[in-house]
Amino acid sequence: MDEQHDQPCPSPFNMAAYVLAATADAPDKIALEVLADEKQCWSFAQIESAVRGVATGLLNKGLQANDLVMLRLGNTADFPIAYLGIIAAGMVAVPTSSALTQNEITKMAHAVKPSAILQDDSLAAPEIHSALSISLGSLRDMYALPPAPWHMADAERPAYVVFTSGTSAAPRAVQHAHRAIWARRMMHKDWYDISSEDRLLHAGAFNWTFTLGTGLMDPWSVGATALIAKDGTPPENLPNLLAQSKATLFAAAPGVFRKILRVHMPKLPHLRHALSAGEKMPAVLHAAWTQATGLKVYEAFGMSECSTFISSSPQRETSPDHIGLPQKGRNVAVLTQEGNPAPVGEIGTIAIHRSDPGLMLGYLNDTAGTKARFQGEWFLTGDLGQTDATGSISYAGRSDDMINAGGFRVSPLEIETVFQRNRAINQCAAIEVKLKTGVSLIALCYVAEDDLEQSTLEALANQHLARYKHPRIYHPCDTLPSSANGKLLRRVLRAQIEARYG
Repeated sequence: MDEQHDQPCPSPFNMAAYVLAATADAPDKIALEVLADEKQCWSFAQIESAVRGVATGLLNKGLQANDLVMLRLGNTADFPIAYLGIIAAGMVAVPTSSALTQNEITKMAHAVKPSAILQDDSLAAPEIHSALSISLGSLRDMYALPPAPWHMADAERPAYVVFTSGTSAAPRAVQHAHRAIWARRMMHKDWYDISSEDRLLHAGAFNWTFTLGTGLMDPWSVGATALIAKDGTPPENLPNLLAQSKATLFAAAPGVFRKILRVHMPKLPHLRHALSAGEKMPAVLHAAWTQATGLKVYEAFGMSECSTFISSSPQRETSPDHIGLPQKGRNVAVLTQEGNPAPVGEIGTIAIHRSDPGLMLGYLNDTAGTKARFQGEWFLTGDLGQTDATGSISYAGRSDDMINAGGFRVSPLEIETVFQRNRAINQCAAIEVKLKTGVSLIALCYVAEDDLEQSTLEALANQHLARYKHPRIYHPCDTLPSSANGKLLRRVLRAQIEARYG
């Protein structure tokens, strides 16, 4: 078996120490470049020194191992330094988005009850009086403190808590162990194809978990350089940044690819391929990227509760219609409602075995909610998929987004794929809307560069979809509602359309 997959996580262990282990071999190598007018560079030695200084500073404040520390910081290098500093000290980091309102962050704070909050005064602060508030200035003062020793202990102990995106329900606090970073080694070959020589540019904000993992922690853990655009950089500027920074890998959500393909693409001689996650990338977007760059984009599927576990890669390519293959070392299944493996070609629930090292410890302070997500030994993701004869998995959407059309269950992605054939459509979403009791129908909401005649869209439906799958409402939108991380909010869109047509 590949050495990436046959070794259990060592114990004692510390996630931050593992991420920054490359410092010993290459202390002066650049670990982080913030791509701004005046580029900011941090070496591995500087990052480690600041991280361990933060650990000292938090301990000096009277905080102890296992205390929860919430991050309310902007999209700057302070975020990953503080995140790793908390974990280095044996405390539990709680990263949060800078876009959250005071009401949202207050609810989250009361749910997790942090002992301290690292607070940038320019961001909404939670109303919770039980937590120690530490200013951004005080945090930065900690960078120069003497280094704290790594807190080494059981790899099963909590390291960080992230909140689910809340795209289909209220956000939940997901608790992960230190060994979660060890599980991410499985994607080094089976998704990234990354080495210490790489320069990975991630389009997301520092405080998005996709960026923290794919854009920072994983490159650093193999001694690679992480590139992050400065806060507020428009997606349309990314192609030039890719060229100027000599990025070898590029990671972003599908919505970012859609935006950057609207502008001229410069030559990218250093870029090997791109990486996409966060939501399913339409096949037409795959094709557009390859046409514009001559390069492939490889997708991955994961969730807040489990690090990415299905993906494609240069060594394991799959159809753009699929999300990929289970990574080596992962125990993944597509299950029927009865909990049995679904036959090839049959839609079922994507599940991962409870033994997976990347799976969460559970929902914080919610034992019943955690238990409800399991069927026997399998964690049910709530996402639907189907396998083909090769074991590759195609994605059919969230179970609660499935459309009931004339008594048949239809994936919204099947409908959306048809209308994405029209190059004028930038983005579309198929949803089931209930206009009154007992009456529901399919609506297609779309964003297009030009005005489209409904007859044009109806012709596509007639050619490619059975009658019961046809939208009855075609609704043009300026934008589709999305989360701060670019994920489509179908429940919000559904409410908007029901209010408009109901």
